[in-house]
Amino acid sequence: MAQSLLRVRNLKKYFPIRGGVLSRERAQVHAVDDVSFDIAAGETLGLVGESGCGKSTIARVILRLLEPTSGEIWFREQNITNLTDRPMRRLRKEMQMVFQDPYSSLNPRMTVSATIGEALLVHGLAPSRKARDDRVVELLETVGLSAEHLHRYPHEFSGGQRQRIGIARALAVNPIMIVCDEAVSALDVSVQAQVINLLEDLQKKLGLTYLFVAHDLSVVEHISTRVAVMYLGRIVELAPAKELYGNPKHPYSEALLSAVPVPDPTVERKRIILDGDVPSPVTPPSGCRFHTRCPLRQPSCARNEQVLTEVSPGHWVACQVRTGAAGPAV
Repeated sequence: MAQSLLRVRNLKKYFPIRGGVLSRERAQVHAVDDVSFDIAAGETLGLVGESGCGKSTIARVILRLLEPTSGEIWFREQNITNLTDRPMRRLRKEMQMVFQDPYSSLNPRMTVSATIGEALLVHGLAPSRKARDDRVVELLETVGLSAEHLHRYPHEFSGGQRQRIGIARALAVNPIMIVCDEAVSALDVSVQAQVINLLEDLQKKLGLTYLFVAHDLSVVEHISTRVAVMYLGRIVELAPAKELYGNPKHPYSEALLSAVPVPDPTVERKRIILDGDVPSPVTPPSGCRFHTRCPLRQPSCARNEQVLTEVSPGHWVACQVRTGAAGPAV
């Protein structure tokens, strides 16, 4: 693999639950619990899982929009975990984010010119008003819009156009990495395909690196180099995209993939129905967090923490049954 652009090590993010007269901390939500992964320069890592599993929290912690509880984040061989505001602001020119909701992520009182141009002003990238407008027009054309959109407001655009504006805003400071947090989930299917194609074209043209957060596995399959599957705050499987979709190893990954609709009505796919509900992240199960719903569970699964184990080159699985570390299932 190429040299890692981003390295995440043992990342944790807990949110306190407070109550009572003095608002004392009563419990913690284990949103992200001991997660580690690398992203190589120029690749796209897809991060998938059910709602509430911690995907978006990871995205925000990486950019330090949320502060980590513990762990380390390395970007370009620099530990950014404890950077203060000023150096972190300078670093954010290289790390940008495209948010999930194109309706709420744009200020309704700012024109497109002001929205995209604001980043140029903050980082001192436009010496004059004309230079700023010229750069904004260039960015709009890059994402498939035109100069005539320059002085319009967000309510005058469709959802797909608004997300293109969000992408242009992220590109304004010439980043090398973009975190896409459910960037297409709020769009129609046909518009999703257009935005995905745009992101792929920009990656080829500009050499971008993506962390692509999504819950739709069919979308992730087409854009990702590798895919990480999350369950209840932890990564349970990490593999090249083709390997994961063609040969999933973790029982949870198998269940997720069995739920992906098949466009060909003549093809039958056996749906895997999991028992019970997702446990609370406030009191996660001991041992393997998936054992309460796993069809392959055995008594030791409730006691033993599952660690990612490489079962084939680049394919990592956190399951003692599938890695041969346990006996027959019960």
